[in-house]
Amino acid sequence: MTPLSGRGPSPHPPRHGLFLSFEGGDSAGKSTQIALLREHLISQRHVAEELVLTTREPGGTELGSRIRDLVLHGGHVDPRAEALLYAADRAHHVATVVAPHLDRGGLVLADRYIDSSVAYQGAGRELDAAQVRTLSLWATGGLMPHRTILLDLPPEALDERRSIDSLDRLERAGREFHRAVRRQFLQLAEDDPERFVVIDASGSRKDVHAAVLAAIATELEAFDPSPESSPQSPAAPE
Repeated sequence: MTPLSGRGPSPHPPRHGLFLSFEGGDSAGKSTQIALLREHLISQRHVAEELVLTTREPGGTELGSRIRDLVLHGGHVDPRAEALLYAADRAHHVATVVAPHLDRGGLVLADRYIDSSVAYQGAGRELDAAQVRTLSLWATGGLMPHRTILLDLPPEALDERRSIDSLDRLERAGREFHRAVRRQFLQLAEDDPERFVVIDASGSRKDVHAAVLAAIATELEAFDPSPESSPQSPAAPE
């Protein structure tokens, strides 16, 4: 396949705020763990509620909700068109929701981000994974999370957690599709160990939550909810 022209923006974490993404197969427990983490941040670490933003892709904006309905609950979508729709959602989502919240010094907990496109459209749809990643990097200006939590479960375990009647178009794609997606997620984590942490999602909600807290302990300790401070470096003492 012919590569996309130009190198595009270099991947980079935001200068302000704290950006955490959750990845994994459908029904791996992302939304549950995000909710538990949000509650922990507010009740245990006393982070102001308005500073903790939970969002998802696609669907984090009005436009994203419409795209989500098209790609997950509509009819057949050509794989290239599907990748472009996800990139369009991500561009709008970052520009209007994620980046402004980070610029205010907030904390973003994202249910899926660029890695999902690479795994689902790159491996699952058998597109060029590098092209899919480049497309999303261009769409977001290179914005990447400070830390990505990969909740890992084999497709067989995911099947046990899903109701057949509620499956969307991707969830109905078949076990081999989801095996390919899982392999790609694990490869992404292996290639970028500084950003990714892989957590076995087969344990109890409590055990997985504890593993999530351990994985992001450094980032949470350094988090200073102000635009003048970087989440990767503690604020200088007064």
